[in-house]
Amino acid sequence: MIRSWKKYLFRALGGLVVYTCLRLVNDVISETKFWLRSWTTNMIEIVVTIVATNFYVYFLKREAQRQQRLPAPEPIWKEYGRAALITTAISYVTVIPMAALTDDGLQWYDVVNITLIPLLFVLLYYAILRATASLRKNYEQQLLLEKISNDKLETEMQFLKAQFHPHFLFNALNMIYFQMDESVPEAKQTVEKLSELLRYQLYDQQQQVPVRSELQYLQSFIELQQQRMNQHLQLAVTFDPALQQQHVYPLLLLPLVENAFKYAGGDYWININATLQDQTILFHVSNAVPDVQRVKSGGIGLENLRRRLLLLYPNKHALETMHNGNHYTATLKLTL
Repeated sequence: MIRSWKKYLFRALGGLVVYTCLRLVNDVISETKFWLRSWTTNMIEIVVTIVATNFYVYFLKREAQRQQRLPAPEPIWKEYGRAALITTAISYVTVIPMAALTDDGLQWYDVVNITLIPLLFVLLYYAILRATASLRKNYEQQLLLEKISNDKLETEMQFLKAQFHPHFLFNALNMIYFQMDESVPEAKQTVEKLSELLRYQLYDQQQQVPVRSELQYLQSFIELQQQRMNQHLQLAVTFDPALQQQHVYPLLLLPLVENAFKYAGGDYWININATLQDQTILFHVSNAVPDVQRVKSGGIGLENLRRRLLLLYPNKHALETMHNGNHYTATLKLTL
């Protein structure tokens, strides 16, 4: 109701502006003073001009809406030419007859003024109307594009997770398979550890998790891997106590640890270190490898990790891997 009232007030004020300009120009040309005229005549002219202004606004809004529905924009001269014709037609149907029936009748300067002055105001209003509509349409299209982009990224993330889970599960089941030949009780313990890890993957997939939960998950994974590794493995794991409630996206650290256990050999050692420096998490994994072994730089795990980092931490991460003779190093930096 208030919005409708403001709309009609705006049109009335617009009509008064048009009428004032018409009167001033006419009075200068005819050397008359409108305040000396009959107030009845003035009120009739004001009312007619306001009515004409309502018609201007109504028909030009419809024209603007029609332009918005067109599959391709019309040439500017054609669009504004149509708006000018609509304005002129309304002026000739409403204001011109009123001018002919008041004062000294319709003069040549009345026709010129009534044609040009409303036209200037109305074309300015129409230009603002079209510009506002175009800005709104562009804004809506931008929002739609952002939504499509976000949906695409979300779909890709789900696809990467769907790839990652079978990859992790394949490695774990492969380990259990060989354990069954050596020790059934150990295989049972491995299954229990595996169930804990899968529970985290299934139920702790919030958008972000405390880094403490992620490190606890890594600890369980390391214990699971130790069950299948040679007892001669020299394993050093250090987690900074300051890493507690900082939030990170889940399952980004696991591929580096998994890679270390997969390729460990030679002197048979693995070092895993996580620290917090300012607002950056530094995750460092290194492992010994046989001199003749070449560690693959790709693979599903690391390639998925690189892609997830690009999606989740754009311009806020660094992943470096290096194979240097008898050891392999991976360093991940995450800026919180």
